[in-house]
Amino acid sequence: MAEDAPERTDPTAPRIFQTGQPDGVPPLELTGERTLPDVPEENYWYQRHLVVYEWIAARTAGLRVVDLACGEGYGSAVLAGTAGSVVGVDANPEAFEHARLRYTRPGLRFERTLIDTFAEPCDAVVFLQTIEHVTNPGEILDHCGQLVAASASPAVYVSTPNVLTLAPDGAERSGNPWHVHEYRPDEFRDLCRGSFGSVELFGLFHARRLRIHEVVIQRLGWDTVHRRLGITGRFYRRFVPAISTRDFALVSERERPDLRGALDLLAVCRP
Repeated sequence: MAEDAPERTDPTAPRIFQTGQPDGVPPLELTGERTLPDVPEENYWYQRHLVVYEWIAARTAGLRVVDLACGEGYGSAVLAGTAGSVVGVDANPEAFEHARLRYTRPGLRFERTLIDTFAEPCDAVVFLQTIEHVTNPGEILDHCGQLVAASASPAVYVSTPNVLTLAPDGAERSGNPWHVHEYRPDEFRDLCRGSFGSVELFGLFHARRLRIHEVVIQRLGWDTVHRRLGITGRFYRRFVPAISTRDFALVSERERPDLRGALDLLAVCRP
């Protein structure tokens, strides 16, 4: 599926913005730096990230949560549906202003600052799809641990794409210009263990219609077929917007020890 997602880093591609934003909320442009809701072409990636936020929200009910590098803010809003309080933190001025105006529910606020200088204590830190963007990942993870150090039930949730499935076959990395380093499962686990005493690793996999799509591609060469038939655009214009969180499954390494085929990796870390 990933190879059929719209190209988000091609400078010659048409500019794409969010649609249907509330009055007074400036839409964000899809650049490839962050995932956005309300962009039909981006729905695969949005749902792929949303399912992890929803999984974490079910485990942080009533807690003080910090969502570092929150981007557009949709994940912080999901977390705020169960948490006692949520602070979404992002340094980007456009993303911050959009999030502040778009998501205004009680118990949720946004702070514009660097992730490594935000210092408000909390019970849980959520740091998703960002560790691959930073040059000092160990220091950032240490800082996350400090934020939850005084909590009676501390947890740090960190996710990253799995380079083994993100990169093209035979390539060392995906080519995403926003990524500093892309991780293999063992490498990601070791990175997290350098900052935390307990690390439980999960893998995100395709399920339902995406799993069927994946199997059809692998066994029947569907990508080649629809290109020959000239229906690629029509097919994906219908298929991609219909994808939902139910088309992904988050599986513990204890249930599935080999995570090399996972799309994304999620580490649940505790001191």
